[in-house]
Amino acid sequence: MEPLAERLRPKTLDEYIGQAHLVGPGAVLRKMIDAGRISSFILWGPPGVGKTTLAHIIANKLETPFYMLSAVTSGVKDVRDVIQRAKSNTFFSQASPILFIDEIHRFSKSQQDSLLGAVEKGVVTLIGATTENPSFEVISPLLSRCQVYTLNPLEKEDLLILLKRAITTDVLLKERKIELKETTAILRYSGGDARKLLNILELVVESGTEETIVVTDEKVTDLLQQNPMAYDKDGEMHYDIISAFIKSIRGSDPDAAIYWLARMVEGGEDPAFIARRLVISASEDIGLANPNALLLANACFDAVMKIGWPEGRIPLAETTIYLATSPKSNSAYMAINDALQFVRDNGNQPVPLHLRNAPTKLMEQLGYGNNYKYAHDYKGHFVVQQFLPDKIKDKRLWNPQDNPAEQKIAERMKRLWGEDKKI
Repeated sequence: MEPLAERLRPKTLDEYIGQAHLVGPGAVLRKMIDAGRISSFILWGPPGVGKTTLAHIIANKLETPFYMLSAVTSGVKDVRDVIQRAKSNTFFSQASPILFIDEIHRFSKSQQDSLLGAVEKGVVTLIGATTENPSFEVISPLLSRCQVYTLNPLEKEDLLILLKRAITTDVLLKERKIELKETTAILRYSGGDARKLLNILELVVESGTEETIVVTDEKVTDLLQQNPMAYDKDGEMHYDIISAFIKSIRGSDPDAAIYWLARMVEGGEDPAFIARRLVISASEDIGLANPNALLLANACFDAVMKIGWPEGRIPLAETTIYLATSPKSNSAYMAINDALQFVRDNGNQPVPLHLRNAPTKLMEQLGYGNNYKYAHDYKGHFVVQQFLPDKIKDKRLWNPQDNPAEQKIAERMKRLWGEDKKI
């Protein structure tokens, strides 16, 4: 028997839950679907919000051939084979065949390039699905030929409708007595993901032996805690574990940090996601106390991208331990946040004349660049002069913290600027 999420997959737009901004009455996609003609587009949104389902519904509504590829398992040859089959199934009287590519952000540049001609000539209508920002993951020539539509996590009301539909209409669940006594936990753990919601419901029902299955917050929490290997890559457990991972690094506990890393690796977390968070941690939590941390984190990211899985776990572990055992500083993080807030509160202050560029004669006559002192002309490659706008010339935004590296920097600043710099 298929999983509950598959059994309840909507077949029509009337059954489809959520995304009213796209498929509700008068919405942009609804109009195209009702008109019987759609252009290529990319659906961008978190897992379990209906991207694949919507593609199937569109194909059924348009009564056109539908081809589906997964970017995880398909190569350039698969793409070309599908395009060839689509050419033989194209008729003047109907819409172009639909090619649905799940996780299109995982397609390499060459794989995406192989789609361009077919999309441009209308051999296929491309529907891509991605959980990543298409601006960064999809090549520009392909992106320019597609509209991008954003799908949102399902709202609480949508999820409650889905729960009630499941227990009243599913071929198996409607034969059981199921009472939704409490729904806070099941909604929270689902994280706006319909598939996850139904998987949790199915887990609760399958674990119950009593005549009436009563869904409570305690029962849902206990069951999920008893299944830690069912790692939730996109919902609450995902965010809880990455939070514990980063806080363990910040707290200089290498044992805890490596444990949470192992939880993510064993649970199938995207290694690129882990590597990105290490780069952020190196800047935010270690920063100037050990600038080499950012270099190592960047090298780790590159290594993981080059060598893949499972060997990628090794540089991730090395970097995790290095960051956890490094001295900590968030002075750069605090400085940019304070500076941004200061700019928002005080507006754009004018650039002092001596710091301005003078590319034209008029600007030169107006005094642009006058009296600027070129630091390299002076002893030690430094000379005292004003760099902040006049009204805030004495404002301090970076404050060194109590670690050897930054104290050394602070001492140098005091030697250069004197006590007036207040560092």
